[in-house]
Amino acid sequence: RNPRPSLMAMRMHLTRALRTVGSVGARPAASLHPFVGSRNFCAPSNEKVPIVFVDGDGTEIPVNATVGRSLLEVAHENDIELEGACDGSLACSTCHVILEKDVFDQLPAPSDDELDMLDLAFGLEDTSRLGCQIKVSPKLAGMRARLPEGSNNMMS
Repeated sequence: RNPRPSLMAMRMHLTRALRTVGSVGARPAASLHPFVGSRNFCAPSNEKVPIVFVDGDGTEIPVNATVGRSLLEVAHENDIELEGACDGSLACSTCHVILEKDVFDQLPAPSDDELDMLDLAFGLEDTSRLGCQIKVSPKLAGMRARLPEGSNNMMS
């Protein structure tokens, strides 16, 4: 059996979830999609850890990242140009980052869906991951995430 949810199952779930958005006690949008981000779930906290983004020309951008946020969210909160065309729904590769080997090895293995999207990424390397799938944790303090020099935006 194919472990991926069918397109119809995803559509039905999202339709049901979107109907509840306006209701009392509605879940936040990030938790509405059970097929995205569940493997690396870590609720945001007040704790912050230092990380460094390195842009395409080598400029280092140090930030204090909130534990539980994705690297994509941290980049957007700090005006770092990491696109994320699909808003972190694992439907593109525009939040592609390149990690140092020791950081890459600490993380859980990427899902099949993430690997499928990484196949479309510009400048793919052995330690490439999607920023939307990497949740900041205390063990990632001091990490460096290098941004590739470009991206393949299949969403536009």
